[in-house]
Amino acid sequence: MKRQSMLAYGEPLAETQAEVPQPSGTEVVIKISHCGVCHSDLHMQDGHFELGGGNKLDIRAGRELPFTLGHEIAGSVESAGPDAVGVSPGERYAVYPWIGCGTCNLCARGDEHLCSTTNHLGITVDGGFATHVLVPHPRYLLSAEGLDVSLAGSYMCSGLTAYSALKKATAQSGDGPRMIIGLGGVGMMGLQFARAIFDTEILAADLDPAKREMALELGADHVFDPSEEGVRKSVFKASGGGVAGAIDFVGSESSLGFAQSIARKGGTVVVAGLLGGGFSMPVPMFPLRALSIIGNFVGSLQEAHEMLDLVRAGKVAPIPVELRALDQANASLDDLRNGKVVGRVVLTP
Repeated sequence: MKRQSMLAYGEPLAETQAEVPQPSGTEVVIKISHCGVCHSDLHMQDGHFELGGGNKLDIRAGRELPFTLGHEIAGSVESAGPDAVGVSPGERYAVYPWIGCGTCNLCARGDEHLCSTTNHLGITVDGGFATHVLVPHPRYLLSAEGLDVSLAGSYMCSGLTAYSALKKATAQSGDGPRMIIGLGGVGMMGLQFARAIFDTEILAADLDPAKREMALELGADHVFDPSEEGVRKSVFKASGGGVAGAIDFVGSESSLGFAQSIARKGGTVVVAGLLGGGFSMPVPMFPLRALSIIGNFVGSLQEAHEMLDLVRAGKVAPIPVELRALDQANASLDDLRNGKVVGRVVLTP
C-alpha cells in the first residue's frame, strides 16, 4: 500500500510503501477513499505543542518512524478477521480513530478517547494518509450511509470535536447567545452544529475577513474581528450583555483571552483548539464571575453516533471541501499552516 509518512519530525512527508495488513481476530482492513487534513496533523509533524513562554510539550515519544498521519478516515471494508462480526467487504464506513485500551474505568464508562493508553489512528498508530488502514474492531466503524462521502471521515474529528464542545457549553451555561471563535475546518463545523443544536443567536469571530464572510453565508447571525478595537463592546451589544457560551476552536493565548472577556456572568468557555500558548487570569475572577473554563478533547464513540444522526437528519449543512490527491498531503499541511484553507482539505487515496 502507498502512504505519505513522516520520516523525521519537522520535515516534509514522503511517499513510503508497505504491505497491506492481514487482519486477524476482530480486525478490519479499510480501503481508504477519503482522509481529512487536520490542524492536529501539524502538531504531529512538528513533534510538539507550544505551551507559551518559550516552552514546548514534546510529543515525539512512542511513535516509530516512518509514521503515517491522518485520523479523519472514511472508506470501505476490504477484508476482516474471523471474529469481526457485522461487516462485509465493500461496506462504507467512517472510522472512529480515538481508540483506548478498552478495559480501564474511562473506557468502561464510554470515554475511550480519554484513555491514557492511546491507540489513536494517525496519532500513535499509523493512520489514513494511505491507501489502507487497520482498525482493531468493527465497533469503531460507523456507517457512512446518508453521509457526504467527502466529509464522512472529517466528522470523526472536526465534527465530533465541535459537537462535543457545544454539548459541554450547553450543559454548563444554559440558554443564550453562543460565540464560535476560529473559523477553520473545526470552527466551521461548530457553526453548523450550533445552528442545529441551539435555538438562539450564533455569533462567530475570526481574524480572516474571508472566513467571516463565509460564516455569514453559512448562517452566523453576527461576525466579529477579535483584533478590532472595541470588539468586546460590540459583542456585548449584539449579545445583550455577553455570550452564554464561547467555544474556542483556536486555543491560543489571544483567542482564549477574547473568549473569556466576552462571556457573561455565569457563562462558559470551552477550549477545543490546540494552537498553543499560555493563559493567566486573576483567581478571584472565577468565583466573582461564576465563570467556567472547560477543556474538550474530540468526543466519545456515543457522541459520534449522536452527531452522525444529526447529519443524516439533514440538520447540519456541509462545510466547504477541497479534494486533493494523496501525494498532495505535504502541500496541504503547508497550506493549512499558512492559513490558506477555508473549510477542509480532504485527501483521496
